[in-house]
Amino acid sequence: MTGPLTGVRVLELGSLIAGPFCAKTLGDFGAEVIKLEPPGEGDALRKWRRLRNGTSLWWHVQSRNKKSVTCDLRRPEGQEIVRRLARRAHIMIENFRPGALERWNLGWNALAAENPQLILVRISGYGQSGPYRERPGFAAIAEAVGGMRYVTGFPDRPPARPNLSLGDTIAALHGVIGALLALHAVKNGAGGQVIDVALYESVFNCMESLLPEYDAQGYVRERSGAALPGIAPSNLYPCSDGTYVLIAGNADSLYRRLMSAIGRTDLRDDPALERNDGRAAQMQRIDDAIAEWTRRRTQTEVLAAMAAAEVPAGRIYTAADIAADPHYLARGIIESITAADGEPLKVPGVIPKLSRTPGAIRTPAPRLGEHTDEVLGEIGYSDAEISRLREAHVV
Repeated sequence: MTGPLTGVRVLELGSLIAGPFCAKTLGDFGAEVIKLEPPGEGDALRKWRRLRNGTSLWWHVQSRNKKSVTCDLRRPEGQEIVRRLARRAHIMIENFRPGALERWNLGWNALAAENPQLILVRISGYGQSGPYRERPGFAAIAEAVGGMRYVTGFPDRPPARPNLSLGDTIAALHGVIGALLALHAVKNGAGGQVIDVALYESVFNCMESLLPEYDAQGYVRERSGAALPGIAPSNLYPCSDGTYVLIAGNADSLYRRLMSAIGRTDLRDDPALERNDGRAAQMQRIDDAIAEWTRRRTQTEVLAAMAAAEVPAGRIYTAADIAADPHYLARGIIESITAADGEPLKVPGVIPKLSRTPGAIRTPAPRLGEHTDEVLGEIGYSDAEISRLREAHVV
């Protein structure tokens, strides 16, 4: 299968999450992705979280559809490899701290002089300019500085973090958007450019009305647990069997159907609750009524009633729930692959779904340096030169 980015060459520098996730997404849709890794050790993600046969299970998701080339970027010989690869690349992705590429003689001006149509995606904690540009930045810090961490959790406890590196993933997707926009601009004759993605800005971009609420009214959004302040009803409600159900009846028509389903026609027909602004002022009253109804029913009974009323509702899935869910399976969102270690593995499928030119998992995540000889040969290195680079530990 081929995807919409077939023929696009991507050069991935960097490690761990944001840059590699950006490149993975492009690779899922047909781009040829060449991933550069430090000789001997490779991307640190190879050893993160749970391992199987010495390799991270996460690695098999993050690095699929890529070719692995070892290259020491701190050595002049390694920098020459990058320059040769960049000459023929459409997109180059890096997530080092600002200034690192310049120290290695691989900055934008040097690369663009040899490839004026190159698109350079630069992902960093705070961006390529500003007083914080040289600060190290990981997802956890970006989520805090971007405003997400402060509003996450329960009001009587310290701010919580999602059990995921959301700041990295959000930034990576912004990098994908920027790269695709720049590709379109190149097609229209604009030439190459730099895509400057900051982790904290990517998080901030998802913070909805946080800033204008403060600017216009001095309102600082606080943590609210499972509820969504100002949008009612939308909360987590207890069931009689000790489980919980999420119910989101916050659109006006949904609210009316929800109140009918739980037998609260008094709340359904109250003129003060007809619109969201009125309901938001009486959130506790509405939540108490819903919880009183759900506490007398099992989770299965609540979900069946909500489905009959066409009100969005759901239980909270674990990994086991996801793996067994028939809708996930029917949509092809879980795929079974044979990983590079020869073992079978279920992994997330390619998202989003395109009807005419869908993406695909074409190749498993590579072994360290698996494609070094192949790729270096394609850019003009002889077998003897590759051997010398290998003996000098450049590759």
